[in-house]
Amino acid sequence: MHQNRRHFLKTTVTAAAGGILAPYAEIKAAELPFVKAKAGYELLFMATSWGYDGSTEDFCALAKKEGYEGVEVWWPGDLGSQQELFAALKKHNLQVGFLCGAGENDPDQHLSSFMKNIDAAVDNSFQKALYVNCHSGRDYFTYEQNKKIIDYTVKKTKSSGIPIYHETHRSRMLYAAPIARNFVEKNPDLRITLDISHWCVVHESLLGNQKETIGMVLDRVEHIHSRVGHPEGPQVSDPRAPEWGDALNAHLAWWDKVIERKKRKGERMTILTEFGPADYMPTLPYTRQPVADQWGINVYMMNLLRKRYQ
Repeated sequence: MHQNRRHFLKTTVTAAAGGILAPYAEIKAAELPFVKAKAGYELLFMATSWGYDGSTEDFCALAKKEGYEGVEVWWPGDLGSQQELFAALKKHNLQVGFLCGAGENDPDQHLSSFMKNIDAAVDNSFQKALYVNCHSGRDYFTYEQNKKIIDYTVKKTKSSGIPIYHETHRSRMLYAAPIARNFVEKNPDLRITLDISHWCVVHESLLGNQKETIGMVLDRVEHIHSRVGHPEGPQVSDPRAPEWGDALNAHLAWWDKVIERKKRKGERMTILTEFGPADYMPTLPYTRQPVADQWGINVYMMNLLRKRYQ
């Protein structure tokens, strides 16, 4: 029974992606006004290993096959995993962006661990990262406690030449739009990874009542996590489905503004396609079978946004 259900879901997703939903996606991809890019503009798509059950080698091979320029992964903690990752990156000619953070609840211990992880990722002797994306601080730390993390990453960026970004993520420093605005106003060197799906949940809206704040934050965005959220959750079941049109349009409008700035300035833009597995992906009761294909959705998002933003 479970096998039949999996087959049904797989064929349904494939049919939807190639048939009924394709015209909807094409319409959305055509709506961005033409913006001529200044020399230096570069668009790179990164694959996520989140939810991938195979080996690092297989993941990198598949990412390359699908057309990704690189991968974004958590900085590996042990030497063996590091060697495995960098061998696969070299073999498949892939760029890399690292995720870094810390989990300690005590602010001082958290900062110490965070700095250690940042140093390891930035100063590694294998391959220079395109960027480091941070799960920074805690939502319950004070402004001053979280600011120490920003100050360290600004210093590290300047000494290494590797840009370090802070993600708009629930439970972290930039967990809500007005909180992020305060950091933006007081820290001119702060640079942001936009995963605005989190804020849709936090504020239970598509943020139409915070346009000024969102605009200020978008001006600091250097990297995008292109997951589509909605007022009741951080991930729609399938962005190809027409019932999620309003949510998709809202995210496209936010991303469009970032891309327009990047094109106008002639700068690199990196985008991670980051639809996640269960339980980010809705599942069927009892079986926990995902209702859609995570990898297929991420590849769809890459192709949609590459056509839109190239």
